[in-house]
Amino acid sequence: MPLARSTGQIPDTAWTSGFREMTEPWKGAVGCLGVAVFFAMTIGIISWQALEQSPEEWVLRGHAGGMLWERRRGALLLRALPAGRTVAVIAVGGVPAAEPPPPRDRCWHDGAQFCYAWEEDAELRLSLEPPPAPATECYGVRWTPLRPDVMLKDCFSMANVSWYGGASIRAQRWPLNGAESHAQPFVSGDFSKNPAGYGPVSERYFLGSTGVTVTVAPDVPLFLSLESNRHFCLETPAGRAAVPLRYLLCVSPDVAAAHRHVGSQLAGQARALPDTALLGSPIWRYYGPAGSAAKIKRGLRSLAKRLKRHRLQEGVLALGERCTAILAAADHVPSERRKRHDSTRAWDPSLIKPLQLSITLSPYTSIASPLFLRSLRDGEAESYWLSLQPRFGGCSIPLLTTWKGRLCARLNVTSEAALSWYLARARRLRQALGAAYVVFEGAEGNAFLEQAVPPPAELAGDRYTGALAAALATLGNATVISAGARSSHLPLFVQMSPLRSDWSHAGLKGVIPSVLHYSLLGYNFFIPDAVGGSLAGDAPGDPELYVRWLQIATFLPVMAFSTPPWLCCDAWVLNLTRQCIQRHRDFVVPLLIKYSEEWLRLGYPIFRPAWWLSPTDPTAFTVEDEFLIGDEVLVAPITEKGQTWREIYLPGEGHLWMDTNTARVFDGGTVLRNYSAGLAEVPVFVKAS
Repeated sequence: MPLARSTGQIPDTAWTSGFREMTEPWKGAVGCLGVAVFFAMTIGIISWQALEQSPEEWVLRGHAGGMLWERRRGALLLRALPAGRTVAVIAVGGVPAAEPPPPRDRCWHDGAQFCYAWEEDAELRLSLEPPPAPATECYGVRWTPLRPDVMLKDCFSMANVSWYGGASIRAQRWPLNGAESHAQPFVSGDFSKNPAGYGPVSERYFLGSTGVTVTVAPDVPLFLSLESNRHFCLETPAGRAAVPLRYLLCVSPDVAAAHRHVGSQLAGQARALPDTALLGSPIWRYYGPAGSAAKIKRGLRSLAKRLKRHRLQEGVLALGERCTAILAAADHVPSERRKRHDSTRAWDPSLIKPLQLSITLSPYTSIASPLFLRSLRDGEAESYWLSLQPRFGGCSIPLLTTWKGRLCARLNVTSEAALSWYLARARRLRQALGAAYVVFEGAEGNAFLEQAVPPPAELAGDRYTGALAAALATLGNATVISAGARSSHLPLFVQMSPLRSDWSHAGLKGVIPSVLHYSLLGYNFFIPDAVGGSLAGDAPGDPELYVRWLQIATFLPVMAFSTPPWLCCDAWVLNLTRQCIQRHRDFVVPLLIKYSEEWLRLGYPIFRPAWWLSPTDPTAFTVEDEFLIGDEVLVAPITEKGQTWREIYLPGEGHLWMDTNTARVFDGGTVLRNYSAGLAEVPVFVKAS
C-alpha cells in the first residue's frame, strides 16, 4: 500500500502545539544572543576609548607649543614643541564635571582660538597672542562664568616645576613651592596687621622653572592660595557680577629666557633710578628717648657722637614716624613762643653732620588729631580721607582703620586736592627738618577689603599702593616707600618688612629668598631690615646671628642697623662692622651701579638666582641661600646656627669661579661639599672666565 503523500498543510492542532513547543527555546536563544551582542558592543566601546581614543586632545596649537585638554583629570596642559614636554598642568575648578565631555570647538573657524562652554556654568576661550620675543609663544586664557555664583579656580601644579614670583609672605620661600597660604585677596598687605596675609611687594606674575610664565590681568579681582608642594591656585570670587578670570600663559626655552622675555618687562614703562648716593650710606635707626623734641634732639646728638667716636660717622640717622611728628610739631611753634619757652627748640641738622637725616611719614591720621577734626568741621572729610558712600544718599562716612594701635583715617589718593596737600606737607617738613630722605610707611594694603567692604573701582586691588607710589615719585628720587605694586619703574627705594631676630625663614633664612623675590619682580633698590632683625625672636642679642646677618647685608643695596654693634657684641664685631661697611662701599656699590645700567636698559634683575646662569639644571632651581650680583659675583653666606661649613652650588657650566678669600678656582656647574666658612668669613666668588 503506497504511503500517503503529505499535502503540505499542517493541521491546526499540530501547528499550534508545535509552535508552543518551539517558542520557549527560541526565545531563550534569541535573548542570550542579544545579551552577548550587548556585552560585545560595550567591551568594544570601552576598548576603543581606552586604546584608540587618546586621554589628551589638542585644543590649540602654535609653533613653539600648544594647549591640550586632559580628560581624566579635567586639566589643561601647556606643552612645548617639538620635544613635547609638558611645562604646566592646570587643574580646572568651577565647572561641574571632573571629566567633562570631549571639547567641541565653537571657534572652529578661527585657527588662533578655541572656545568651549560648560552649559550654564562657564565658558573657556583660549587664544594665541602676539609673542614678546621670537623664541617665546603666548596664549590668552579667559574663563567667563555664566552664572554669578560660579567661582572660577585654576590650580597650577608644582609637580616637577619650581615656581617664583607672585606675593611676598611672612616666612619667604624660594621657590614658592614650600609656602602655605589659604585663599585670600591677592593684594599687598601689612604683616603686623595680618601675619598670615601677603606682604608689601606683589606682582601678578608667576615664573616656572620649565620656562612658563603666568601673568594675570591687573583689573581681575583675584584670590591666591598656596598649598605647599602641591599647587598654587588663582580664583575669582563668586558674587553678584560674573567676573571673568583672565591671564596670559607664555612658554620659552628655559626659565631665564622666560623672565628676560616676559618678567623683565612687567612695568612696561621707562625705568628710573632712585638716589644712588644712599647705596653707600649705612642707615642707623634712632631708638633713643622720644618723650619730647628736646629729648629726641639730645638722643640724636648722642648717637651721632658715638658713631663718630667709633669711626662710623658717615651715613643716615633714621627717625621713625612718632619722632618725626614730635620734631615737626616743635618746629611749627611760632618763633616768639619758641624764644619765650625754649631757645634751643628748633632743630638744626648741622648738629649731626656729616651724618644725614631721614624722616618718616604715613598716609594715616588719628581721628583725634586737629587735622582730622578740622576736616570734619569744614565738611571736607570725603576730599581728604577714604570714605564709605551711603547707598541711598546722605553724607559719606570716613573709613576708619587702625594704624600702630590708633584708630585712624587714611589719605584719599583719588583726590587731587588731598594729594596736593599731602605732598606739599611732605616737602615742607623735609625742608624744615633738613632731611635728606623721606620714608613713607603704610602704603600697603586695601583698607576696604580689610573690612570686607567692596572698594570703589578706582581703588580695587593694589591701586591704592600704585597711585600713592606714583604721587610720591614726584617728590624726587630720595624717597622710600614701604610697598610696591606695578611701581618697580619708579625712582623709589622700597623698605623691606621687619624680620624676626632668629635663624628661621621669618628671620635670617628669609633674607636671601626675599632679596631674590624683590629683585625678580623689579624692585632692585630695597632697604633690607636692620642687621640682626627688628622683631623679637628666639635669639635676641645673639652675636653669631648678628655677624651672619651683617655678612649678608654687606652685599645688599643698603646696610641698615637698629642695634649698633657696640651694644650687641664684642669689640671684634665692631671692627668687623667697619670692614663690612668699607667693603660695601668699595666692592659692592660699583657693582650695583654697573648692573643698574643694565636694569635701566633691559629690566634684568640685579640680584639673580643660581638658575640665571644654569637655566636647565634642576639643582639650581631650589638654591635659596645663595645669590648672584649680576653675572660675575656669587655670594654664599652661612644661614645655619653653629655651622662653619656649607655646600655651595657654582652655576654656569663652562665658567670658572675664584674664591675671594683663598684665590682657589673652581669649575661652574659643580657643587662644593663641606666648604669651610668660619664665623669671620663669608664665601664670595668672582667669575674668572
